[in-house]
Amino acid sequence: MFGLFKPQAPALALTPRNCLVVSLIYCMGADGEVDHEEIGHLHSVLGPSATRQQLEAVIGYARTTAPDAFLAAAAPQLRHDQKLCIVLNMIDSAMADGDAEPGEQRLVMQFAEAFGLTEAELTPHFRTLVAKNDRAVLDR
Repeated sequence: MFGLFKPQAPALALTPRNCLVVSLIYCMGADGEVDHEEIGHLHSVLGPSATRQQLEAVIGYARTTAPDAFLAAAAPQLRHDQKLCIVLNMIDSAMADGDAEPGEQRLVMQFAEAFGLTEAELTPHFRTLVAKNDRAVLDR
């Protein structure tokens, strides 16, 4: 009976782009908050024709669906290259401020494992993202 009071996950087509946005929401929220700049980034990831309703639907889905349930539903629908794209975007998002928080690290590894991406496969990309985000080299 009390389950009636729980918010229900909004219906959302798990397209590859929606999967990317949901994944980024989980990653951005791993530190406990999603700020206005991050919401703007999510809107741009949805694409130029995205509406506020689409963004709200994706955010609502992420709020009401645990990452495990999302991964179980999304992983079988995505191609390998789409999975790699999503995880690399998550890594880039987590490292944007220079250091990935432990919660972000655990989440990225959970996604990589669920998507069947190996550490050996991710390492060269990870090094590239570290170099991309190391803006301290510009001040030396």
